Amino acid sequence: MLRALKESRKAQRLTGWLGLFGSVGTLVCCAIPSTLVLLGFGATLASFLGTFPQLVWLSENKGIVFGVSFFLLGLSYLGQRYAATQACPIDKREDCEAAKGWSKPIFWVSLVINVIGAFYAFVLPRLLT
Repeated sequence: MLRALKESRKAQRLTGWLGLFGSVGTLVCCAIPSTLVLLGFGATLASFLGTFPQLVWLSENKGIVFGVSFFLLGLSYLGQRYAATQACPIDKREDCEAAKGWSKPIFWVSLVINVIGAFYAFVLPRLLT
């Protein structure tokens, strides 16, 4: 029982981190470049992409990036729902409760970032054309 509990905590922690990094990937892919252009910093964006040309791949494959990111956020949500039903161990109760308290705001911030990025990547170009 104890081993399964430790493994499930590791899986929850991993999906949480992957969801957060997926959200950051969508930010780099679509939200930040669109915001820079919208604010008139097109030359800054061109310089940034000249320095890091690998970022163009993220923009070219934005469907995959957003799909993976939303999938990981979904796993993170399910992990949080599961963790909410689990009791914290007695010896680390304060740490466990603190982690549960921080995981919810981080998840919602990541979800908002993803939704903003999806708006910039998929909705805004169709509105402007």
